[in-house]
Amino acid sequence: MAAELLLLLLVCAGGLLLPAEAQDSYDQLPTVDKAGVDLALEQLLTNSGVRHHFRFLKSVEKKERDEGFGVRFLYHHFHLRPTRCAKGTAASDSRICPFRNDRPLMDCAICYKTMDEQIETTPEPYVHCIQRPRLTEEMTTTRMNHWKKMTYKTGGATIMALSTG
Repeated sequence: MAAELLLLLLVCAGGLLLPAEAQDSYDQLPTVDKAGVDLALEQLLTNSGVRHHFRFLKSVEKKERDEGFGVRFLYHHFHLRPTRCAKGTAASDSRICPFRNDRPLMDCAICYKTMDEQIETTPEPYVHCIQRPRLTEEMTTTRMNHWKKMTYKTGGATIMALSTG
């Protein structure tokens, strides 16, 4: 009986801890991914049509292409959730700005180039965020096309391109 009570107590306590871990998933991201999320959050902050404060919820998909010499191309698809804090609030702590569940998620995708873990301005990073219910298949295709365009390589010299004299 005591063992069953202890097990029930552990299950209940674990259920309470899980949401706190999910809310702090931003801290688990690599530095270069955090920089991309921050870029999307900055864009939302400056958009007058967005009325809420957002925090990172979870990554949906990541793609990376290593070009060598510290150069990487990254694609990061992730979700942001609105919080109870006012727009412009600097705090992103889950205790200060808890998630709210009465508003839709913001679905974001970002493509960017980094050199030595810093986002490069050329090519210009592509940031696209939209409320989850409004995301269309066409938008998803456009996002992937930006990734493909950014990472497209024309290739190296071929035997047909070599001059013999």
